[in-house]
Amino acid sequence: MKMIVTGGYGFIGSSFVNYCIEQGHDVIIVDKLTYAANKRNVTWKPHTFIEKDICDVNVKELGEFDYLINFAAESHVDNSIEDGSPFVKSNIQGVFTLLEIARKNKNLKKFVQISTDEVYGDIRNPYYESKESDVLCPSSYYSATKASADMLVHSVGHTFGMPYLITRTCNNFGCHQHKEKFLPVVEDCFRNDKPIPLYGDGRQVREWIWVEDNVRAIYNMMCKSCTGIHHIGSGERYTNYEVLKMFGEHFGKPILVDPVLDRMGHDRRYALETRVGSVTITKTLKDYVGEL
Repeated sequence: MKMIVTGGYGFIGSSFVNYCIEQGHDVIIVDKLTYAANKRNVTWKPHTFIEKDICDVNVKELGEFDYLINFAAESHVDNSIEDGSPFVKSNIQGVFTLLEIARKNKNLKKFVQISTDEVYGDIRNPYYESKESDVLCPSSYYSATKASADMLVHSVGHTFGMPYLITRTCNNFGCHQHKEKFLPVVEDCFRNDKPIPLYGDGRQVREWIWVEDNVRAIYNMMCKSCTGIHHIGSGERYTNYEVLKMFGEHFGKPILVDPVLDRMGHDRRYALETRVGSVTITKTLKDYVGEL
């Protein structure tokens, strides 16, 4: 099968590309090589590479394909608070461009949009899990543009009959994650005895999944008859401070915290209701930290 993978040199996208090439698929990566992308993340060859913004690709460049999987996105919430315009361009205009190409492709089996649990916004009830039918209530320019992209995908499927899959995934961990993200920052601080910048009281709850478990779930859902919206979660949830304790126990070091004024509009809790049997968990966050 021929696959177009946008954002294929990023953290999650590159793991998906490696898995697909290993399965014997013909993969074309579209990536504009922003600061968060790295060609060395893709260890399996061969593959074809188009260096381009997803807002600028066209039908002729991509040709006919079976699947288009969109990992390309501006994704750092702090950056979206500083300047939301790149998020609107990539996460909305870029997705619209891809949809216009995909819906005209006579060979298309499925358009796959990689979304996030952040589109649901803050889940204050400590016992509630977001359901796939829940109303979206995003809290940042990042999550709002991802929610907008989801709505675009749904509308194209409804209006033009384009087959699509939207996966909403919790926080990922694993190799090749950019140094700006929470876990790499925490690891670097413990290794170098530096205080850890921690937002607010550190009691924000996040759900975590190994990137390889996530991409296998995406692949399986893509290849099967799954359509519409599907959650990919693990049920493994920790406060940010509990994550620090996990690292501290592994490295045998005290937790040095540099308190940071809480992020504007910071959500306290995310939690996904995931269909039984849809995701296979082979590595937990505790396992991962123990291997560092």
